[in-house]
Amino acid sequence: MKFKPRSGGDQVRLGASPRRQDTTKRAMGIRSATLINLRPTVSSVRRSSAVLPSVLTFLVIVASGGLLLMIEKGMLNSMETPPPRGDARRSDFIRQAGKHSRADVDVESQIIQEIRNRTIRTMCSQKNMPHSIWSLTPQQRKTVLQHILVNDEYRFLYCYVPKVACSNWKRVMKVLSGALKNVKVNIKMNHRNDLVFLSSLKPDEIRYRLKHYFKFMFVREPMERLLSAYRNKFGEIESYQKKYGVEIIKRYRKKSNKHSLVAGDDVTFAEFVRYLLDEDVERMNEHWMPVYNLCQPCAVSYDYIGYYEHLERDSEYLLEKMGAPPDVHFPERQSWYKPVTSETLHYYLCSLPQKLLRELLPKYILDFSLFAYPLPNTTTEHCRH
Repeated sequence: MKFKPRSGGDQVRLGASPRRQDTTKRAMGIRSATLINLRPTVSSVRRSSAVLPSVLTFLVIVASGGLLLMIEKGMLNSMETPPPRGDARRSDFIRQAGKHSRADVDVESQIIQEIRNRTIRTMCSQKNMPHSIWSLTPQQRKTVLQHILVNDEYRFLYCYVPKVACSNWKRVMKVLSGALKNVKVNIKMNHRNDLVFLSSLKPDEIRYRLKHYFKFMFVREPMERLLSAYRNKFGEIESYQKKYGVEIIKRYRKKSNKHSLVAGDDVTFAEFVRYLLDEDVERMNEHWMPVYNLCQPCAVSYDYIGYYEHLERDSEYLLEKMGAPPDVHFPERQSWYKPVTSETLHYYLCSLPQKLLRELLPKYILDFSLFAYPLPNTTTEHCRH
């Protein structure tokens, strides 16, 4: 299939330093400053086959926005939240180690989790949404089954999402299965060995585990996850530069030098976005495929959805919930890890041609809406700071 290259300047390359600006904290989706115009264009309509109908998309945004407003206005302060269930020995061990158990988490955070769960349940109850993995297309079902990991001893299923701490969770799973001694073992992560994928089981075995096992996943702000994938894969991984980078430069760069056409190591963020616009979301590489398509939260009824913004806290809660040994903890971030800061994300999104961003957001609209993340604010006034 031939792709028509998109035109337009793009100057943001890997290694560019963001302008110094006031750091603002994202309030976990509590307040949305969304001012972007999402009116469909001819090109975005042409790509809408993988996105919900416009009416339902509108309802998703309204529903999630309304629920979040309830939090902001304090309308749910009286809601009772149940105490965590799990191994009491683990709770004592965590407190002695100076870590936070779920019981120490403030009520507001628990309310936010419940609101997000309600948002997902409400939107997934729509008639045209899938209600089981067997109602998915073969391609959709293949994708989700290949991303759900199984632990039979502790009876849980984990849908891994690349760029949302999945390597560390795989490490935890290997410790729980006995394949690793502890999470601190300094070896390169093999993402296939010593892991059981739901796709490897028979239909009856899949049905049983989906019905009886505890199911969880983790999500991250969609644009932050996308930027993390771009910086990692095109800035550090040579195999991605040669496989995807070279092709992207050939398609979308009018004038390119010989080195770029061979190495593919200088793909700009705008070029990457143009590439995504021409990709079918159901056939994207897993590192930038929408979370909705990877884990199908409407077809699979997840018991818990953790958030990257509270990664350690949510992970400790899950380990306690599943009855993991008290000395098993979620790995700490490595010293070499370079997080995507709010400053960095602001810089990249504001440097992106706004027409491209308006066309990109519909591809990830379900990730924003179902998981209650506000759309990015890239108005001229906001980007001027």
